[in-house]
Amino acid sequence: MTKKYKSRKASFWDFGLLKGCACAMKQASSNETAKARILIVEDEEKIARFVELELLHEGYLVEKAFDGRNGLDLALNGHFDLLLLDVLLPGLNGFELLRRLRKTSSLPVIMLTAKDGVMDTVAGLDMGADDYMTKPFSIEELLARIRLVLRKSQKNSDKEELNYGPLHMDLARHRVSFQLNSESAQSDAEQDIELSSREFDLLRVFMENAELLLTRDQLLEKVWDTDFMGESNVVDVYVRYLRQKIDQVFSVKLIHTVRGLGYTLRLENQHDG
Repeated sequence: MTKKYKSRKASFWDFGLLKGCACAMKQASSNETAKARILIVEDEEKIARFVELELLHEGYLVEKAFDGRNGLDLALNGHFDLLLLDVLLPGLNGFELLRRLRKTSSLPVIMLTAKDGVMDTVAGLDMGADDYMTKPFSIEELLARIRLVLRKSQKNSDKEELNYGPLHMDLARHRVSFQLNSESAQSDAEQDIELSSREFDLLRVFMENAELLLTRDQLLEKVWDTDFMGESNVVDVYVRYLRQKIDQVFSVKLIHTVRGLGYTLRLENQHDG
């Protein structure tokens, strides 16, 4: 008979939340770990300490916070490269911390939680998390995901802004705006566009590849990664979301369907509508 635990702390440790030996066998390359600063926001101090020791062993610089409010303050002001964020935090839960963080920061975030519901995972990713791990998890898998997120972040660190037509994307602030009356060189009036994290990532890929055809498979790989196991029409669904928030709101046609192939971002007066 399965033993039931009354406390979160007991179930974490007795079920082997952090499976694997206390020192991971593989070290990340120096290029991936060199001086990368990671913030752990986790209210269970033993778990936070265990993860900290593993990260230090891999060559990372680490700081910890044990509540949501202190964690948010450090995340906003501490110049970190990655945030490991628990959901069930005192003071400010992980979802709310992430929501506030994404108003001004694109700091990469991996959420760590005992919640294993699909809706919790979707909520975390749509609010701006870069990855999501459910406890219990192996420390080796966590380290691999950290390396992956840091590589993606490093690849894009040299880009701070993207512009295409009336669209402006501020990567550092995770902000998208539409320039009103953009035909006038004197006009600087713009309106913010509220996007979920996934919508932001999809629009970013379109802007980085403006006027190029992107197939659904390419978009799945770039935005959802190749191991995404969701519905096959997920790209179409999120393209529709972007059209509702951009094309329909501003009466423009920017995201075009190439029938049977995929999509392209281009100004309406270029090529065929």
